[in-house]
Amino acid sequence: MPAPARTKPALSRWGRVYAVVAWIEAFTWAGLLVGMFLKYVTETTEAGVWLFGRLHGGAFVAYGVVTLIVAVQHRWGWWRALVALAAAVPPFTTLIAEWWLRRTGHLSDVQPQEAAEPVPATR
Repeated sequence: MPAPARTKPALSRWGRVYAVVAWIEAFTWAGLLVGMFLKYVTETTEAGVWLFGRLHGGAFVAYGVVTLIVAVQHRWGWWRALVALAAAVPPFTTLIAEWWLRRTGHLSDVQPQEAAEPVPATR
């Protein structure tokens, strides 16, 4: 008999927003890196840096704001919030942070420690 599949709790509204913004931040990082390659290596155009520099700046700020909102809403604690915020600095690390937070249930309405507590029986 196969082991029952573990179901992950659904993402909260802010958890979904966090996930989307994390992906947008990573996408704009990729665009900025391509733009820097075109500007500094091939020396063909500055359009990529001009466009994705602005887009990534906005995504970076949005990621920081959304991370702080989710950290407060979901009571992450200072360590988890700082790790999530620091993920915005290296390229594509917001994807790793989003995967980690989703996998551990920290983007869901029901937090892991709450889900593990037994429900008291009523008579």
